[in-house]
Amino acid sequence: MAKRKILIVDDEPDFLEVMRTRLEANDYEVTSAANGEEALNYVKNDKPDAVLLDILMPGIDGLEVLRRIRTMDESLRVYRITAFSTDERFKVANKLGASGFIVKTDDLAKEIDNITSALDMSARFHKKDK
Repeated sequence: MAKRKILIVDDEPDFLEVMRTRLEANDYEVTSAANGEEALNYVKNDKPDAVLLDILMPGIDGLEVLRRIRTMDESLRVYRITAFSTDERFKVANKLGASGFIVKTDDLAKEIDNITSALDMSARFHKKDK
């Protein structure tokens, strides 16, 4: 069985590296992008199975990235990851079709568990649709 391809988009290099290492240890193929432009290029060219997308980034923010992803692929699972969110951002992301919401915490093990659980549940549900 092929590994599921995950794109992590975050402007914090340390967070990207830790997430990459931990998700690869959980048998995911992981690519990372440090900004919205890189993320959009990856989605367009490499077709990941899911995207973990930081909302607050310089340049093209996560909401705009999500908006543009939806014009390319309406069914791609995109999970918002953020340490800070407002009700307005939450509502906008939901209207744009975000698949879920993951809060950055100080407990990285719990964060990884939350992410892998969301990806596993989503993969099972997605298989039933095919």
